[in-house]
Amino acid sequence: VRHIRDAGAQMGVLSTEDLDPKSLVEKAKNAPGLVGRDLVKEVTCEKPYEWTEGTWKLGEGYTKPANLKHHVVAMDFGIKRNILRNLVDVGCKVTVVPATASADEVLAYNPDGIFLSNGPGDPEGVPYAAETVAKLIGKKPIFGICLGHQILSLSLGAKTYKLKFGHRGGNQPVKDFATGRVEISSQNHGFAVDLDSLSGTPLESTHINLNDQTSEGVRHKELPVFSVQYHPEASPGPHDSSYLFERFVELMEKKA
Repeated sequence: VRHIRDAGAQMGVLSTEDLDPKSLVEKAKNAPGLVGRDLVKEVTCEKPYEWTEGTWKLGEGYTKPANLKHHVVAMDFGIKRNILRNLVDVGCKVTVVPATASADEVLAYNPDGIFLSNGPGDPEGVPYAAETVAKLIGKKPIFGICLGHQILSLSLGAKTYKLKFGHRGGNQPVKDFATGRVEISSQNHGFAVDLDSLSGTPLESTHINLNDQTSEGVRHKELPVFSVQYHPEASPGPHDSSYLFERFVELMEKKA
């Protein structure tokens, strides 16, 4: 534990077959790291699909709201279903598209808003995603979560880096600069946006992690574009940040 605290996250191997310590050490040394790898293509959908299922409610199960006023295109970098359900709960019909979809393909749906999903790995390993998002800025309101937050930041000139210790679990304290409120959040990421790199970009920091002072949210200074590093859709919770989905809807309604 002391070594991990000093050196950061380590490569490791779990095995029930190969029990030779020397062999396992070599396997750990030779295993590919996360930096620079594109893991998104391993988890994104193969073709577009629509989502209209809401969150689970006692006595009802998964709901099927009838009046979905807003159309959102979600770029799938490894999207969690409960994010889709939360979008439906606030009145959005969602069209999910592969991470490799072009800006023209996204805009061809004429959505009211664009969502950038969570996903695995290093955001710098998916440069095609940042290039696409850069072409979407200013076209429609945009909301990003987790990897989507990092990709959005890269698309507007910020930088990202690998954390010494990733954020894992459902008890991460995040401060909202606008309200001064502290939210308890669910997190699962090993990379972060470099706060110093926001200087000179059109982005400003909106949320910060109170444990290590790392980036937890940004927004565009002029356009309806924002993102957070943590997971407001966490199930069974915490639910402190579920208002972010409503904020996205408000931006779409103002744009309309």
